[in-house]
Amino acid sequence: MKFTNLSLGIFAATAARLPGGARAFSSTAAATAAPEITAARALGGSDLIVSEACLGTMTWGVQNDRDDAFAQLEYARSKGCNFVDTAELYPVPLTAPEWKAGNTELILGDYLQTIGNAGRDELVIASKIAGFFPNSPVAAERAVPPTDPPPDCRLDRDSIRQATHASLRRLQTDRIDLMQIHWPDRYVPAFGLMNYQHEQKRNDAIPIRETAAALKELIEEGKIRYIGLSNESTYGVCEWVKACEELGIADKLASIQNSYSLLDRRFDSELAEAVDSYNIGLLPWSVLSGGLLSGKYRTGSKKSGIASDANSRFNKYPEYMTRWSPKTATEATLQAVEDYSQIGEEAGLTPSQLAIAFCRTRKFIADNGSVIVGATTVEQLKENMEPFDTPVELSEDILAKIDEVHMRCRDPCCVL
Repeated sequence: MKFTNLSLGIFAATAARLPGGARAFSSTAAATAAPEITAARALGGSDLIVSEACLGTMTWGVQNDRDDAFAQLEYARSKGCNFVDTAELYPVPLTAPEWKAGNTELILGDYLQTIGNAGRDELVIASKIAGFFPNSPVAAERAVPPTDPPPDCRLDRDSIRQATHASLRRLQTDRIDLMQIHWPDRYVPAFGLMNYQHEQKRNDAIPIRETAAALKELIEEGKIRYIGLSNESTYGVCEWVKACEELGIADKLASIQNSYSLLDRRFDSELAEAVDSYNIGLLPWSVLSGGLLSGKYRTGSKKSGIASDANSRFNKYPEYMTRWSPKTATEATLQAVEDYSQIGEEAGLTPSQLAIAFCRTRKFIADNGSVIVGATTVEQLKENMEPFDTPVELSEDILAKIDEVHMRCRDPCCVL
C-alpha cells in the first residue's frame, strides 16, 4: 500500500496545528513535496503516517560517520521510507572511545538542514529520552557546556523538558514527531532479562503520571506531537494508558519500542494483547539480534548473506550485547540461528530477509507498527530493505518450521 501526495495532504491538514496555534508541521509542504510512502500506515491510533520500514540510527557517530549516515538516509528515502528513529543516548556502544551522547542526533540534524523545511516535513522523526541512569553522561550532554559532575537521568518534569530541548537543539528542528521514553524510571527487567527481581524495586521511582504530564505540556507547546514507550512491560503500558486518559491525551500514546525477533518473541504474549486493546503500534528493535540473525557470523562454509568485516559490530565490539555476540552467546542461541538460517535458505531467502519478513508480518506490526532496520553499510541496508520493497509472504509450512525451532528453544538469548 502506498499513500499518494493527496492522501498525505488530507492527513497533514488534520494535524497541522496544535492547541494554542503551535506549528506541528507544514501541511502544504507535506501535501506537495512528499514522495510515496511504501506500505504506509497510521502509527497506533495516531495520525502519524509512517512507512513499514523505519530507519535505525544507533551506529551513526561510532561505526558510521556523517557521510555514511547521509548515504543511508538518501537510500532509505528513495525506497519510500519516511520514518527515522534516534535517541539522546545514541550512538552505541557507550564503551567506544569516540562515544558521546547526542552525536547521532547531531548528524541527523545536519541532514535535516541540508534537505530544508519541505524535506523535513516529509519525514517522521522519533527520538527517545533516557530513563533511570545515575551519574549519567547522557544527562550531562543536555546542557552546553556539559554538566559536571554528571547528573542522574530521571523522568521528572524538569528532566523531560531538558532532554526534549536538548534533542530539538541537536536535531535543528522545531518539533519531534514521536518522543519515546527509552526505558522506565522504575525498575523493570529489560535488555534480555526476564525475571522480576523484587529486591531491585526502588521506592523513589518517578510516577508515570508526572512523566506523562510533562510530555502533555510539550505537546501543547508544539515541541512534540506524540508519545511512545520503549522497553516497557504490560503493567507499564496499562499504567501509561490510565495516566494519559486522566490527562486527556489518550489519543497521543502511539507506540511501544521493545525487543522482538526470531530469538526474542516475548512480546507475543500479554504485551500483544495489551497493544491490540489500546491500539498501540510496535516498533521492534534488533529484529536481527544485533546482526547475529543476518548469518554473517556463521562459521566456515555456512556463512550467508553479506560477509562480516572488521567494522561489523561483534567483531569490533565483541563484549557488546553479549547475549547476541557470537563469542559469548549460548550454544542454544547459536543453534537457533543456524536452524533459522537453514529455513531461510530452503525458502530462497537470506537469513536477514527471513528474520525481517517474519517480523513485518506479525499483526501488531503489520496493522499499525513499523519495523526498525539499520545497517553499517548501504549494501547491508539494501538487503535489509528488500523484504519491504518486494514483500515476502511466509507460507504456513515456513511458519510452522519457525515455530518448531521456537518451541524447541524459546527466547534463547534471554536470561533470568
